[in-house]
Amino acid sequence: MTNLLFHFIKDGILHALKGSKLYFTWLISLVALIGIGVFAYSIQISEGLKVTGMTDHVSWGLYISNFTFFVGIAAAAVMLILPAYIFNDADFTKVALIGEGVAVSALIMCLSFVTVDLGSPEKVWHLIPKLGYFNWPNSMLAWDVLVLNGYLALNLLIPFYILFSHYRGKEANKKKYFPFILLSVFWAIAIHLVTAFLYAGLPARPFWNNALLGPRFLASAFAAGPAFILVILSVLDYSTGFKIQKRVISKLALVVAIAAQINLIMLGSEIFKEFYHPTEHSSSAIYLFFGLHGHSALVPWIWTAISMNIIATLMLSIHKLRENHKILMGLCIMLFLAIWIEKGMGLVVPGFIPSPIGEIVEYSPTLVEVGITTGILAGGMLVLTVLVKVAIGIELGTFRSDAKDAN
Repeated sequence: MTNLLFHFIKDGILHALKGSKLYFTWLISLVALIGIGVFAYSIQISEGLKVTGMTDHVSWGLYISNFTFFVGIAAAAVMLILPAYIFNDADFTKVALIGEGVAVSALIMCLSFVTVDLGSPEKVWHLIPKLGYFNWPNSMLAWDVLVLNGYLALNLLIPFYILFSHYRGKEANKKKYFPFILLSVFWAIAIHLVTAFLYAGLPARPFWNNALLGPRFLASAFAAGPAFILVILSVLDYSTGFKIQKRVISKLALVVAIAAQINLIMLGSEIFKEFYHPTEHSSSAIYLFFGLHGHSALVPWIWTAISMNIIATLMLSIHKLRENHKILMGLCIMLFLAIWIEKGMGLVVPGFIPSPIGEIVEYSPTLVEVGITTGILAGGMLVLTVLVKVAIGIELGTFRSDAKDAN
């Protein structure tokens, strides 16, 4: 069995290194962007966090904004896992592994963003139980570390077992992996709720101290995540022999439309709460949407995001437009970008402005932060590309084991 595992990993690596000129151009481009990220990170390690736009007043910026957003993308894999494995929807079974690949790559990006936000990588040991100051169960950050790593392990274990079985020419034994599927469904919801509670549990930051934050995190995740997966499936259907049934696209598009509607309703509820009878606690929202005392760096960004969100949601709600493949892909990209802006920088930065004592210090990311972020995003896409390439190769029978070992 050990020998078979070795051949499985070796064949997977060799298969990932085969492809067209366009495929290799994509890989080389990602590696180049990763190189830019590594160079930028070397500057941050050498100079410290002073090379970023973060300050004592705004201590979370582009890194944590992306972390927050991509936790939702990882959690959204459950929208494929539920119908495929729990409700036995044959249409989704074929693409469920793609969703889990998206979850793995998103989680790797999340953990990378947390690592670079620490300033120096050696500080990670503080998050290791027994070795560092892992304040569990009192700290929400400790819970976040546990659920993120646990969910990553589940999304590596389940597809590995299924693909390894198919590599050997066998069907995976559902009795062996189904309990982990059930656990992953609850864990997917937990990773994003815990992230939301991390914000909502800070009473000194009234912009985040909101009971609606957890449900809204889930609604936005189940809109942006499946929208991203739809784009990935479209690319695969166009560029590979892994053909996606139209029913899958239609069902997933409906999920995106409904989640986007719910997210928009919750956004309207928050805006009503902040502005119908504004108080001192509304200062962060006023800064975000209209500017405060001459400071308005995020105003054009948030209104662009909300406009894109509204347009995409309304058009996705029209059946004929949603069934048009080209229009659907454009709307998915628009919705993804809108939620990325609104749920990232539009959520994290305003929570710090003004400070609890009323000071206003604005934040804008530096080139070093942009370079590191670009490198991490490229790294996540590289992981996703390799995982999807291997999974499709096994599912299409492009490479299989010649071994006769049935154990």
